[in-house]
Amino acid sequence: MFGRKPKVAIETERLTLRLPLTADHLQWTSLRQASSEFLKPWEPNWAEDHFTKRSFSNRVYWAKKSYDTGRSAPLFMIRRADQALVGAVTLDNIRRGPSQTGTLGYWTGQEFARMGYMTEAIRALVHFAFTELDISRLEAACLPTNVASRGVLEKSGFKYEGVAQAYLQINGRWQNHVLYSNLRTDRRGKTDVG
Repeated sequence: MFGRKPKVAIETERLTLRLPLTADHLQWTSLRQASSEFLKPWEPNWAEDHFTKRSFSNRVYWAKKSYDTGRSAPLFMIRRADQALVGAVTLDNIRRGPSQTGTLGYWTGQEFARMGYMTEAIRALVHFAFTELDISRLEAACLPTNVASRGVLEKSGFKYEGVAQAYLQINGRWQNHVLYSNLRTDRRGKTDVG
């Protein structure tokens, strides 16, 4: 569990990062459906019940439980100007003890891509992880061909570390991923991307 209970909502210049709510189902479904061709090349295959209310309710339950137990911080990105769901950013697989590490994952709807929302959200979550959750190392991975994702990570202070062979099953195939990390006390400077 988190030592002291940190706040659940993180405010940025334009966004509120918060746990998903059951009331988000229709907006989430609409954004994911409208962005399906944009998202599917970068994600695991979607389950047949991906858009059902029951599946979404399970997602909301898992998000709250995993946050409450200190295993994860799965946050929706809500644009404050109009309460639009922009995407999601998740600090997952939080490991305590000697590692104090977590894994970053994220997605954004196609209509919100290339507007700086993801960089804004990741920077805020990194700060939250280092200052509120006492995380020492954040890890992230993406497909080598996902130039936009690599750029977001690099703009957010992540450094390239290497390649993991057959790292995740994405779009139905085991695929290599480039690995990045962000350290609370990072003195590595800029690294060359392979």
